[in-house]
Amino acid sequence: MERKDPTGLEGSLLDEVQRLGRENQRLQRAVEELAILNEIATAINSSLALEKILDLMTQRCVHHLRAEQGAVLLLEEHKEERPFQTLCRVGDTSHRRLPFRLDDQLAGWMLTHRAPLLINDLGSDPRFATGVGDLFTVRSLLCVPLLCKGRMTGLLAVFNKKAGAGFSEDDQRLLAIIASESSQVIENARLAEKEKTLLRVQEELNLAREIQGNLLPKETPRPPGYDIAGKSVPAKEVGGDYYDFLVLDGPRLGFCLGDVSGKGLPAALLMANLQAAIRGQAISGTSPTSCLEKVNTLLYRSTSPEKFATLFFGCLDTVAHLVHY
Repeated sequence: MERKDPTGLEGSLLDEVQRLGRENQRLQRAVEELAILNEIATAINSSLALEKILDLMTQRCVHHLRAEQGAVLLLEEHKEERPFQTLCRVGDTSHRRLPFRLDDQLAGWMLTHRAPLLINDLGSDPRFATGVGDLFTVRSLLCVPLLCKGRMTGLLAVFNKKAGAGFSEDDQRLLAIIASESSQVIENARLAEKEKTLLRVQEELNLAREIQGNLLPKETPRPPGYDIAGKSVPAKEVGGDYYDFLVLDGPRLGFCLGDVSGKGLPAALLMANLQAAIRGQAISGTSPTSCLEKVNTLLYRSTSPEKFATLFFGCLDTVAHLVHY
């Protein structure tokens, strides 16, 4: 005989137990997510190196979201074709697959919508029905944008959920939080890397300026009856302006004044090449005409057609007071 509960207490108690069970699961999931976020925050804040930060973050995402692979792509705004550059890619060692990458269609969708993208059956997704290129081995993917002060700076993506029906809304929410918390740290690290690169370039340019300064005459000739002076101050660290004095045979003094096409380091390199060629030809005792003919041939053979130098070359006879040029 079936026993009935006229008060309905058993049904209410069962409903309450189920509600408490669901609440307990929600709290457990929240605690796990907080632990994951704390682990990732600790990892990425423990290093200032961009590569290290991206590697640690991607490793944690692949592990906690149980994905086969993960990748971080940063946006290079000056590149119109393939604007996303993959700076970090991490794969689960239990799945030996070729590295996945975002197809141009998917990358374009992310650039346009700047919103999370969750797909658990990529092959049948109508938004990408024309094919997904290198992504034919990807079953599911979850991709979220990296946003810094309202500006999109990159993407964080995971591929192929290893268990279950695919990536869930909870996975998407967690990955979006990770991206939100990490984007500023990543951008700061990227700016720090750029600053280091600029400092190295500046140091190299300062060294190039010192070298170019040493190529110019350190002393001015003082032949009797003549006042001679020369100075070069480049507009940038280095440049293509050129002057030189050459002590030739007898009472002859060679002097040059020139300007190499272009600016900066390329012009400075060509200026050094020009100076070496003139000095090499001038000390051989040839006439100014013959000297410049040979220098012109050497310069023509070693440079592209748009490179040239405007140059005056003269020889002063300090006894006869004549200039041959």
